[in-house]
Amino acid sequence: MGEWIKVGDMGFERVGHRPLDYRPVTYDGSKLVFRGPQRRLTGDFVACLGGTETYGTFIDRPYPDLMERSLALPCVNFGWPNAGVDAFLKDEGLLDIVSRARAVVLQVPGAMNLSNPYYRVHPRRNDRFLEATQRLRRLYPEVDFTEFHFTRHMMRRLEDVSPDRFAVLREGLQEAWVTAMQTLLERIAAPVVLMWFSRHLPGLGHEAAGIADDPAYVSRAMLRAVGARAARVVEVVISPEACAQGTRGMRFDPMQEAVAADLPGLLAHSEAARALSPVLENLLAN
Repeated sequence: MGEWIKVGDMGFERVGHRPLDYRPVTYDGSKLVFRGPQRRLTGDFVACLGGTETYGTFIDRPYPDLMERSLALPCVNFGWPNAGVDAFLKDEGLLDIVSRARAVVLQVPGAMNLSNPYYRVHPRRNDRFLEATQRLRRLYPEVDFTEFHFTRHMMRRLEDVSPDRFAVLREGLQEAWVTAMQTLLERIAAPVVLMWFSRHLPGLGHEAAGIADDPAYVSRAMLRAVGARAARVVEVVISPEACAQGTRGMRFDPMQEAVAADLPGLLAHSEAARALSPVLENLLAN
């Protein structure tokens, strides 16, 4: 099992007249569009895989940029907004790219945005609900699934309709998540540092975070099951001080303030970089 360490279409977003240009780029072989600038993928580099937090939505310098300063090694941002396991697992070209890295940081995704025995999601936009399977239709025969376009909206509704049946659904998602994450870790040839990045610790045992607490529905038991296949596991719990900063220093359109408030701010990204850098330094030295 890996060592376990605890530590307390995208174009422009703006405040006033100060645009934040994400400088979108693509890399040969991958179907996804990542945050720029374009990086050379020859020689040594660290690959950072993750969702909206890794991408650094509304943040000038997300944690991959901050790590690069201390590591003196390119840290390539392969974050993809709202990514679940599927976005990476189904991108053969991306898996080939990150497998060439000296090390990979993999942000723990939630268990909601992936195709599973109950429903299918878009292969790249994993927060987009496509269709319910017969298993889910039998579990919720009274629900019209054509009204849903996003997984979070659907899951909130299903939990309201029947908490007992929802527990069955949630367990199915958790099992699918563990299997998919184990497969993803097996597919990456480079050593992986699995990073929990959240305002809270993983739930004890099988107790999972709720829909409002990303990574949604992931428990400590699940994290341990997949962490056994990682080189290291780092738990970055965003400090009260970082949470208190709110959206200070973030750059977004005023209409997106509520979205920005739910995302890690500048200090949270600094905490993530400080937690990951020494772990990577040790890993790269061996």
